[in-house]
Amino acid sequence: MSIFNRSKSMPSAVPAPAPADSGTAQVQQVPVQQVPAQEASGGQAPVEKTDAQWREELSPEEYRVLRQAGTERPYTGEYWDTHTRGVYKCRACGTELFTSNEKFDSHCGWPSFWAPLAEGTVRYIHDRTLGMERVEVRCATCDSHLGHVFDGEGYGTPTDQRFCINSVSLKLVPADDATQ
Repeated sequence: MSIFNRSKSMPSAVPAPAPADSGTAQVQQVPVQQVPAQEASGGQAPVEKTDAQWREELSPEEYRVLRQAGTERPYTGEYWDTHTRGVYKCRACGTELFTSNEKFDSHCGWPSFWAPLAEGTVRYIHDRTLGMERVEVRCATCDSHLGHVFDGEGYGTPTDQRFCINSVSLKLVPADDATQ
């Protein structure tokens, strides 16, 4: 079966925790599961490397985003406005994470997808940094930071989710190259 013609099984919903004494509006339910890295690798063996190995293999910007949970500036990444058909792999370990079929134009400045390629290829962590309540998305195989997932923004996608992913976390393999 082609990766471009498959059905999806979506993770079940779990409520996001309420902000600590913020006195602000309730946090929406986040339809993802928080999955430990060893259980979420989609059948692949987990990739474990030392910090020195990651620093040697990744560029300084890749290391900052993938290993230190940084964020690239909006509208600067390689794939934010790309429409090439293909598979997006984790730049750190090569795991297939997303396809162009799930990519959509959100006009937010980062590549946006409405679902990962398959259940278990990414894992989710509640992220409370910078005074925000978000859900971080990580590669389930190597535990590299990819970006965040947002729910209920009204984009009209099949899942009503926006996986906002850093371009530097991804490597696009065009469909023509994948068949060779």
